[in-house]
Amino acid sequence: MLKVVLFDLDDTLVDQEGASRAALLDWLPELGMDLDDVDEQVTAWIAVAEAAYARYQRREITFADQRRIRVREFLGADATDDEADELFSGYLTRYEQAWTAFDDAVPALRRVRDAGLVVAVLTNGDSVHQRRKLDRTGLAGHIDVMVSSGDLPAGKPDPRAYAATCEILGVAPEDVLMVGNDVEKDYQGPLDAGLGAVLLDRYDRYPEVAVRIRTLDEVC
Repeated sequence: MLKVVLFDLDDTLVDQEGASRAALLDWLPELGMDLDDVDEQVTAWIAVAEAAYARYQRREITFADQRRIRVREFLGADATDDEADELFSGYLTRYEQAWTAFDDAVPALRRVRDAGLVVAVLTNGDSVHQRRKLDRTGLAGHIDVMVSSGDLPAGKPDPRAYAATCEILGVAPEDVLMVGNDVEKDYQGPLDAGLGAVLLDRYDRYPEVAVRIRTLDEVC
């Protein structure tokens, strides 16, 4: 019996990609970089960020280390830890200021609660950072439980992430429905771990996926 709807956070409830792009557009000129090919620069930043974050999720490096790696590789800078932290802060300040929840997020969370279900979030990230995101976007009051991979043995799509989350929630995997935008982390991973799953495919990128929705308006 369904008891919990478990949402991903970034690019599911919060427009993380949009915030990152806005931050880069404002940050790069400060570093003396032109914006002749914004899409290419955004793509390069995302690629570096995803690779570094994956290493953090595997616990190969710390949360701070993955930020430093992103700066060094993207800028090609031979920076010390302190220098890399300072450089990253220029991006981070702008990124946090650009955080916004998708328009369909709060209504979906309310409908889930009104249906008598627990509203939970499973996010790959540092708990302090992600809780600040929930607070700043006005989502915190609509969520019953937030689980961050930084407090788990591993992050999504490692099966331990879903098992530990179910244990925290006090429910069996089959009582949980995961909703998120990443095919591996929010759809196939949960299914393999025994949870239900629905892919949020806002931009119609995955027509081959059997169970998908285009907006959170389709939840509940």
